[in-house]
Formats: sequence, C-alpha cells, structure tokens
Amino acid sequence: MDAPPTMAPARAASDPTAMAATTATTTALAATLGLAATCWVAAIRQMSGMDMGAATELGSFASFLVLWVSMMAAMMLPGAVTPVLRIAQARARVLAVPLFVGSYLAVWAIVGVALYAFYRPHGSVAAGAFVIAAGVYELTPLKRHFRLRCRESVRSGFEYGLCCVAASIALMLMLVALGVMSVAWMSVIASVIVAQKLLPAKPAIDVPLAMAIVGLGVLILIAPASIPGLMPSM
Repeated sequence: MDAPPTMAPARAASDPTAMAATTATTTALAATLGLAATCWVAAIRQMSGMDMGAATELGSFASFLVLWVSMMAAMMLPGAVTPVLRIAQARARVLAVPLFVGSYLAVWAIVGVALYAFYRPHGSVAAGAFVIAAGVYELTPLKRHFRLRCRESVRSGFEYGLCCVAASIALMLMLVALGVMSVAWMSVIASVIVAQKLLPAKPAIDVPLAMAIVGLGVLILIAPASIPGLMPSM
C-alpha cells in the first residue's frame, strides 16, 4: 500500500542526501559571500590614499597583485554564487567549491599580471577613449554571448573565469581608465557586474546603460574637470 501523500515531504526532509545537499549549498553560499565581504574590507584598507584617478600608480608588482586579487574576489564572487551553488549541489567532494573559486580567481589574477605589464598612468583623453570603447563593447554580440555563457552550467572555475573575463572586461577597463584604486568606481562597477550576472539581459536596460557609458566617455573628453577625482589636483 502506498504511503499517504502527506508523508512524502517528511520523508524528503529526513533524506540524508537532501539534507547533505542543503547543508553544502548553505555552507558554500555563506563562505563565498563571507570571503567577498572580507576582501571588500581588505581592498578598501589597502587602497586608502592610493587613488589618483587616471594618474594612479600601481606600486610594486607583489603588492599590486595581492590587492588586485582581493579586489576581484570582492567584486566578482557575489555574482558567482549561482555556479558555486551548482558545484556544491552536484559534487560531494569537500574541495570542489574551494577549487572552483580558486581557479576562478586565478584567471582574474592572470588578468592582473597583464594589466600590470601594460598599464601606464594616463590623461583624460585616454580615459575618455577607454570609457567610450567600454560602452561600445557593451552593445556587441560578443558581450551578449559571454554574458549568457556566465549564466549556463560550466565545468570548472577556470572555464567560468574565462567567460566572466570576456563578459566583464570592458567594465574592468572602465575602472582602470577612471581610477583603478577608486573605491567609489569599484563599487559602481561591481554593482553593474553582479547585476549583469544574476539578472537576464534586457535591451531596455542594457542599451541605455551602454549609451550612458559612452556619454560619460564623451563628457570626459570635453569636460574632464566635471568628473570628480579623475585627475589629481595640482
């Protein structure tokens, strides 16, 4: 004789496998967001007094790389909770989530190495041009493709990191152009990146955002003094 329907939820709730999956996802969520919050505090402390807008110096390679990884963990991990939770639910290995997060941040660390190699303090013309280019990229099919890939199942943190870099590289270029050590711009751009990862793409939102970025770049070109903190005061 079949058990009454009312007993099914109780049986499911007592299922060790379901309980283990719930515990794993809760732990993974708390650990990921906790790490992101800790890195926000660490990055803000490290960036104190370093923001010179477009003329910011990066300092030594080792100190910059440590700061950059902290910044990427702070900015990117909140938007990575969906794949992290998938990994936690699908894999029973204890190290699955740390390996995913570690390899994901390793991709952004490589980006930081490239940034350090090519970065130079710059003026308002370069800043405006980079911001305009970032806005244009937001409208490209390549951006849309990798933004969708960020919402699909991925096999590893490295693969997810590559998709994330391709989807967010223009916004990160915007941060570098405006002031790589600016907590204010870091907060704004992190909010946009997280929203784009977690929310479905909608032209009614994405197109005005891209045009606003282009407009900001044009404003920098014609009136750089109107952008607070863009150039150091003389």
